[in-house]
Amino acid sequence: MKAPLFYSKILLFGEYGIIKNSKGLSIPYNFFKGGFKLGDLNNQEVKKSNNNLRLFKDFISKLDNTIVAFDLNKMDNDLNMGMYFDSTIPQGYGVGSSGALVAAIYDRYAQNKITVLENLTKEKILVLKHVFSEMESYFHGKSSGLDPLNSYLSLPILMHSKNKVETTWIPSQFYNGKGAVFLLDSGESSNTAPMVEIFFESMKNKEYSKIIKEDFINTTDNCVDDFLKADFKSLFLNIKKLSKVVLKNFKPMIPEDFHNIWAKGIESNDYFLKLCGSGGGGYILGFSQDFEKAKSALRDYKLEVVYNF
Repeated sequence: MKAPLFYSKILLFGEYGIIKNSKGLSIPYNFFKGGFKLGDLNNQEVKKSNNNLRLFKDFISKLDNTIVAFDLNKMDNDLNMGMYFDSTIPQGYGVGSSGALVAAIYDRYAQNKITVLENLTKEKILVLKHVFSEMESYFHGKSSGLDPLNSYLSLPILMHSKNKVETTWIPSQFYNGKGAVFLLDSGESSNTAPMVEIFFESMKNKEYSKIIKEDFINTTDNCVDDFLKADFKSLFLNIKKLSKVVLKNFKPMIPEDFHNIWAKGIESNDYFLKLCGSGGGGYILGFSQDFEKAKSALRDYKLEVVYNF
C-alpha cells in the first residue's frame, strides 16, 4: 500500500486562545509521523487500529456532504484488506496524533479534495480548516482544525483569527545559538476533550473570561508577533508574562508535579514553560535564552530541542 506520511505539529502559541479568536502559530515537527499500512488483522495492534478506523469511518459518513464527502467504498475495501494507521506520534502528548490521522484520511478518501500542489489561496486554506475542524471534532468534541491543517500542508500556519488563516515562514534557525524552544516530557499522557471542557466551564465565570481576553489573549498575540519578527528580546518579556498567566489561570491543565518547576523557571529566568496543546500531561513547551542553563535546571527530565536561535 503506497501512502504518504503525515507529521506531528507543535502549536508554539495559541492553545485555548485560538478557541476565543487569538492569534496562533503552529509548526510541523518531523520527529514523529504516521501513515496507512496493510497488516495482519490477527495482530492485536493492527486489529485495534483497524477497528478505530472503522468507528471513525462511521462518524465521517454522517458529516454534511456539502462540506466534505468521502469515497467510503474505497475505505471499506482498504479496511477489509487490513489497513491500519502506523504512527510514532504519541497520543495525548499535544503534538497532533489525531491531526495526522485526520489529514491522512482526507488525503486518501476525500472527494474533490484541495491538494497541496494547487494554488493555496487564503479561501482554500479556510475551507480546509473548516473541513478538518468537523472531522477532528470526533476526537476532541470541539476542534479548531489547525492540527490536521498543519499536518496536511506540512507548513507553518499563522492564525490571525478564526476566519483569517495563512501559511507563513518562521525565522531561520541558528543551530549554534544559545537559545532554544524545547519539549519537556511530563511522563504522562492526557485527553484533550476533558481539558477543553474545563476551559469552557471556567469561561462562564465573568472574571476568568476577562483575564483570558485581556491578559492571556493579548500576551499570546504579542508572542506570535515577536517570534515572527525574530524579536527575541521582546519575546522573552512576553513569554515570561504568558508563563505567569498560564500558571495562575490554567492550573488544572498543568500536571501537579510541575507547578513548582514552572514557578522556578519564572523566578530564575533560566527557562519559561507553557502548555503544549491542551495540557493535562504529555509534553510541556519550554523557552530558554540559554539552553545549557535550562538543561542543568531540568536535568531530571527528558528534553527535546525543536528550534534553536
